[in-house]
Amino acid sequence: MEFSKTKVARRTLLGMATAAMLAPTAFATAAYAETKLVLSSWLPPRHPIVVNAIKPWAKEISKVTDGRVSVRVLAKSAGAPPAHFDMAADGVVDITYGLHSFTKDNRFQRSRIGQFSFLGDDAVSGSKAFWDVYANDLDAQAEHKGTKVLGLFVHGPGVFHNNVRKLNTPADIEGLKIRVPGGYIADLASDLGASPLFMPSGEVYETLSRGIIDGVTFTYEALTAFKLLDHVKYSMRVPGGIYNTTWFLVMNEDKWKGISAEDQAAIMAISGDTFAERVGKAWNDADEKAIERINKAGIEIYDASPEMVAAIKEKAAAYEAEWAKAVAEDGFDGTAALTKFRKSTGVEK
Repeated sequence: MEFSKTKVARRTLLGMATAAMLAPTAFATAAYAETKLVLSSWLPPRHPIVVNAIKPWAKEISKVTDGRVSVRVLAKSAGAPPAHFDMAADGVVDITYGLHSFTKDNRFQRSRIGQFSFLGDDAVSGSKAFWDVYANDLDAQAEHKGTKVLGLFVHGPGVFHNNVRKLNTPADIEGLKIRVPGGYIADLASDLGASPLFMPSGEVYETLSRGIIDGVTFTYEALTAFKLLDHVKYSMRVPGGIYNTTWFLVMNEDKWKGISAEDQAAIMAISGDTFAERVGKAWNDADEKAIERINKAGIEIYDASPEMVAAIKEKAAAYEAEWAKAVAEDGFDGTAALTKFRKSTGVEK
């Protein structure tokens, strides 16, 4: 009888010990079992990037993590577009996207590589090159403190649109009030004689339609997305784009750390280079459709004159050299990175 009681007691203790050892694992599994994330989206809900890149990516996260991680895209932005990086870093929301140039301090200095002229005519190759060079060669993660970088991308080649005159020479730009997204193109437009005005995309319609500005640096698709077809007459294109904008897709760092390593790997498998291709294709498709509508609207799309291209190249070279010198102070070879970028997109400059 005593033996039997002792045996039962030992089994009980063994069972309790086993349960104690398994408890942390069970708790961790429960903690990772369901992570619900919120993504703030500030572009119009029917914008092609939202419809064909942001929302499909968010939906796919649930699929690749077997439902353990889900992302809800807010129907209305949780804040102004320029605030979106800090909103993710500060944990106001979990995931955001936006333009590096909207943040006016210098924290994203190395991202400027994707804003220069003559970078590429294709948003897929441009976005993939930007992810490769900025993430790997220029340590993008270090410039995105407080977040986990999930995506880096660019749009299609930037175009110079206006409703005043055709720009045959640099002198034709002088005096034009042009909306810019900040960053490199703001400096370039100023050097070429324009008066650059920074404002988020959503404010362009009112200012352009009321004659407060004369034009805008935008993609083709932006003319349709922001209903500007009736307020533009001329669109000057430059080989490789007169400029570009660089974008981030980031998650709050603490939220990222709260996701299991398995699910982190699954999320990154559809992010990074894969997301760059997805969003690049969305930009390209949108530009193609927009060009059809631009032509029907009677807007003249024309190639920049050799004189104009030469003037842009001269100004661009100075800004590239200045940027390369600045990033060299932190140990990065900006010149080599730019060469690699352009080689990847097939641009010779």
